Amino acid sequence: MKEPYERTDDTSLIQAARGLTYADILFTNAVVFNPFIGEWEQTGFAVKDGVVIGPGRFRARHRIDLKGRRVVAGLIDAHVHIESSLLSPPEFARLVSEHGATTVFADPHEIANVCGTGGIDFMLGWRGRIPIDLFIMLPSCVPATPLDMGGAALGPRDLAGYKGRDGILGLGEVMNVQGVFSEDPDMMEKIRLFPLVDGHAPLLSGKELNAYIAAGIQSDHESSGYDEAGEKLERGMFLFIREGSTEKNIPAIIPLVSWKNVSRCSFATDDRHADILERDGHIDDCIRKAVASGLEEELAIRMATLSAAERFSLNDRGALSPGRIADFCILAPGKEFLVEKTFRRGALVVPGPPASCPPLGGRFCCEAPAVQDIAVAGKGSALVIGLVPHQIITRRIVCHIDPGDIPDTRKDILKAVVCSRYRKGRVGTGLVHGFGFTSGAIAGSVSHDSHNIVAVGSRDDDLIRAIDLVIRNQGGLVVVSGKDSTVLPLGCAGLMSVQRYEEVCNSLRRLNKHTEEIGGREDSFMYLSFLALSVIPSLRITERGLFDVDRFMDVPVFSG
Repeated sequence: MKEPYERTDDTSLIQAARGLTYADILFTNAVVFNPFIGEWEQTGFAVKDGVVIGPGRFRARHRIDLKGRRVVAGLIDAHVHIESSLLSPPEFARLVSEHGATTVFADPHEIANVCGTGGIDFMLGWRGRIPIDLFIMLPSCVPATPLDMGGAALGPRDLAGYKGRDGILGLGEVMNVQGVFSEDPDMMEKIRLFPLVDGHAPLLSGKELNAYIAAGIQSDHESSGYDEAGEKLERGMFLFIREGSTEKNIPAIIPLVSWKNVSRCSFATDDRHADILERDGHIDDCIRKAVASGLEEELAIRMATLSAAERFSLNDRGALSPGRIADFCILAPGKEFLVEKTFRRGALVVPGPPASCPPLGGRFCCEAPAVQDIAVAGKGSALVIGLVPHQIITRRIVCHIDPGDIPDTRKDILKAVVCSRYRKGRVGTGLVHGFGFTSGAIAGSVSHDSHNIVAVGSRDDDLIRAIDLVIRNQGGLVVVSGKDSTVLPLGCAGLMSVQRYEEVCNSLRRLNKHTEEIGGREDSFMYLSFLALSVIPSLRITERGLFDVDRFMDVPVFSG
């Protein structure tokens, strides 16, 4: 199969561009955005063999009157984990293409942590079969840190085998910051494999940031504040400004963007559930939120198109200029940025029958814990994981707690449990503040990055039942309360559903409604999924117990 970004015969394009032969399609009566100069131009443009041959008038076999609509290049997501949408690759693509996306740069480290290279191959196998152009940034940290134990471990030799393969662009986010600082041989060898290397450096600053960049890491999507993002930009990093389900960084960071630095700034959705994609959108939503936060629309569109293409050295997209792929969006009438139609290689993307996605084993070699397995021992001052609204960083809370009062729904201090899905008997328990549950429990097999089973709840029996339901379904998201339960099965590695996106979104709405009924906060499952991510400050819970990211070590819940 010919890949969607391959160039056709240059002679044919040159002749058509000179007006000596017919173009395939002439799009007339359009207002086209030019990201090179940040201006709109009332013009037509012609397409030959899926490639733009130029603006203006051309002889063409077909004409399409755009009736004065605004036209922008296809939207690009600079960093995303498709698995976090809970959708299979074809369903993710079907949904985001409706919102104008034509290219995504995906890091499949979620499925790689479960299935190793088989997971990467699974994702890469969809390239050329879905209505978006899928590029892969190879997962650099499987597992996320040397202390973590998931379903696989990928070394430099595993990744080197992908060099030169179609669709592989570089190395994905380098999360093992301590490995970089200690110049871990495997980590450094991975960084040297590819010229393009993405980063992951939450709250990194000063000389440590300098060292991280000096190692060869070029971008970051973890900035949560203006000053942090500004320092990274000043040090020469590419900045991916993120707006996911819980990571809402646009309002704080977008005032930093100007025409002086926009070439270094792009948008990333990173982790966004299917229901948010369906309701709010994808990169089109990032543009709207950036504009609502005071950014000039033209700057936002530049970020969503040409800036992202240039970061990845793809000079064949990002603008409707001669020689570039004819990927573009037609906007609805009015001032708001709303995608009406999406075109790839000059052809309208028409929703077709969904491509079926086969189930993929999730490796559940475990059983639900007993009450004694999730007990919290000790007394005195306790360390509690504190959720931070709209962020994935956590606060360190220290308070005196009587073990007999755990959980304490009045103070919103609940048990957080991680049960290894790969090895029997490995269960860690800690305390968390911020979920708000007054009854019941939630659990899921989406738990970055090892994807063990994680649960939070107000009663031990509810916690255990929720974990058991995840295991029985071989992966999923679960809410339980009393005798009631709501389940979204995730039959693809325990991370993604094999259902259509409409069905997944309906299931998510039912889960969220049930979660609200037991007192939960908005997007509880996304917060839950990050509780075990041991590379994000400040406190986390793993199958080993409580983990202090700042000290990079396991710590007891009680100090007394």
